This record gives sequence, C-alpha cells and structure tokens, in this order.
Amino acid sequence: FDSPTVVMPIVVTFVSSLVHPHSISYMSEDPHSPRFMCHSSILTFFTPMSVTGDNFIQLFPGWEGVGLAPYSSINFRSTRLKADKAAIKAMLVN
Repeated sequence: FDSPTVVMPIVVTFVSSLVHPHSISYMSEDPHSPRFMCHSSILTFFTPMSVTGDNFIQLFPGWEGVGLAPYSSINFRSTRLKADKAAIKAMLVN
C-alpha cells in the first residue's frame, strides 16, 4: 500500500467517529433515524473500499457504493421534493 491508501481509511474512520454520534443526537427525536444511520454507515463502509481496491473489480463496488450512499442519505425521506432533487443532483454529479 502507498501512503494515501493507508491514511484515507484512518481519516474516514476518524471523521465517521465524529459524525455518527452527532447524527444520533441530532436525530434522536426522528422516527427515521435508524434508516438514516444505516445509509451513513453504508458510506463509511464503501469509502475505504474504494480507496484500498487494488484492481478494477475491487474498486468498482466501492466507487458505486460511494455514489449510491449520498443519494440514499439525502433522499432518505422521499416525500420531500427538495430532497429528491438534491439527491438526483448528487447522483448525477458523482
């Protein structure tokens, strides 16, 4: 592994360890918070996978997961039109 491959999973783990507790406290009253936390955890899982993939077969699922996770996190409440538009924009930009 090269140095970015070693550093990036550490950074992702550190940032996730800050974001996840904040999300839990911020969304404590929301009945959909477990679903949101699941989507956030999916992003935390796929990001190191996309960084540490040695070949295309390992890289591709990570890359697709990193693209899909923000879409599902933004659009976890699909009843909001503004969230739908933002999620589609995030998917197209990625």
